[in-house]
Amino acid sequence: MGRKLFSEISPLTYRIAVERQRWQRRAKDLGRRGAFAAERSTEDLPVKVYRHNSLIRRTLGNTELDLQEGKARSLELSAPLVDGIVIRPGRTFSFWRLVGNPTRSRGYLPGVVINGDHADVGIGGGMCQFTNLLHWMALHSPLTVVEHHHHSGLDLFPDFKRQIPFGTGTSIIYNFLDYRLRNDTGQSYQFRVYVDDEYLRGQLLSEDTWPEKFHIREDEAYFYRVTDPATGEEQVRRHNVVLRETRSKRTGGTYRDSPSSLPARTVMGQTTSRGRDGSPHASVRSAA
Repeated sequence: MGRKLFSEISPLTYRIAVERQRWQRRAKDLGRRGAFAAERSTEDLPVKVYRHNSLIRRTLGNTELDLQEGKARSLELSAPLVDGIVIRPGRTFSFWRLVGNPTRSRGYLPGVVINGDHADVGIGGGMCQFTNLLHWMALHSPLTVVEHHHHSGLDLFPDFKRQIPFGTGTSIIYNFLDYRLRNDTGQSYQFRVYVDDEYLRGQLLSEDTWPEKFHIREDEAYFYRVTDPATGEEQVRRHNVVLRETRSKRTGGTYRDSPSSLPARTVMGQTTSRGRDGSPHASVRSAA
């Protein structure tokens, strides 16, 4: 067995490691404040680039209903903080700079998070559904993804009614695992997002049309079985390659195919755990 990382020694060292990461992020961004998108508008930009709706409450294994409601509340609190944001040319969209720290004192509730290869519980858990929505819309635009993290190795979502390809999700942890987009085009883009009783709904808008359109598909998709060397248990894993096709609107021809190979993910039923007092014991894990 290898040496433990500093963050794995104890809960205290874990918190120290997290705070160190957060301060490093703050220091890195300190001289870039003017580079981040901060302007909002209640008026829609004229061109609809893409829209998508994401079902909030899903059946995920034996997930407790209160965790689904906690996620719904967290999405409800976060949506107005992103809605209307305008990404001018040269500016960078940062999810966490807009939303801030999802703490209990701000009204955020426990939800499901992914902790390594298993599901857990944390304040603000489930907010990666928000960045999943933003990422899926951004993939259908010329915006440049400059920061995007995948979950470490667990796929919670069933294929039943899956709307987007496996592997196009996001992993976020305040503030050092962010989701960021940069506008390298000559026109502005805008996110409009809101929550209703069933869905997180989003639109990506722009000032003008773009000469290209984008299509996302998966290839080489298959399941396979492996034995976990640590436990000896058999696991079901899946593999795929996500491709983004760039097509000319004028000719209809596909002239660029961008592959994005992803590491294998373990497919598991979802389990969650709580601390002895019933509260979550991992509040800054990946907000699945």
